[in-house]
Amino acid sequence: MNENFSANPASGTRQAEPKPISRPAYAPQIDVGGLTALSATDYPGMLAAVVFCQGCPWRCGYCQNPHLMARRSAHPVSWREVRAFLRRRRDLLDAVVFSGGEPTLQRGLLAAVKEVKEMGFLVGLHTGGAYPYRLAQLLPYLDWVGMDIKAGFADYDRITIAAGSGEHAKKSAQLLLDSGVAHEFRTTVHPLLISHHKLNLLAEELAQLGVKHYVLQQFRTKGCANPDLVKGAEQKLPDDLCAAVGARFEHFTVR
Repeated sequence: MNENFSANPASGTRQAEPKPISRPAYAPQIDVGGLTALSATDYPGMLAAVVFCQGCPWRCGYCQNPHLMARRSAHPVSWREVRAFLRRRRDLLDAVVFSGGEPTLQRGLLAAVKEVKEMGFLVGLHTGGAYPYRLAQLLPYLDWVGMDIKAGFADYDRITIAAGSGEHAKKSAQLLLDSGVAHEFRTTVHPLLISHHKLNLLAEELAQLGVKHYVLQQFRTKGCANPDLVKGAEQKLPDDLCAAVGARFEHFTVR
């Protein structure tokens, strides 16, 4: 996408007379690996664009976007391109969702979120909660958050291959619950990663934490780079399992 941008004026001096100096429009420090122009599923009830942030500190085997794990993309999208696109869609979209990868890895995410809010969009976030201190900074500017819960917090390291990830996720979950921001918690279920018994224990743990909105997501093979997980996928989550888990929450969905 090509776009012409108005320069930011600055002042200099030439024989005591101010002279405008052309500077490029400020771009937040954010690495974007992809942009979906329209989604009806990434922000509940809203038509949204999805900005896929590049990079993730975790290595979950069932990830559907493994190309976004690396810190740098082979085909990056500049923030100026994203900005230009969103300006053209102001009257057509309700919201912008920052997804990934792990969006809170980005140092410039807060600046990007603020800019999108100033354009008049609702702002959503998909996160695993890897960086609770950045989530805390973002929450006052977010309208909706979808937080992925990988497993019981004590079992996180086995899923993410990252030490201490469960502690970070639990802290982020509590921050989200305390914030009052609209949200959902969701867990992708694969029998090789979380047993039905462990899933019931996770549901109880989340309910005790105060979670009211919970979603079970059926593992999808599309995008998964792990052949063992693709081969061992369940065709359908058992009805009795879903009923037992769902009974603990005010709002429960299976996808």
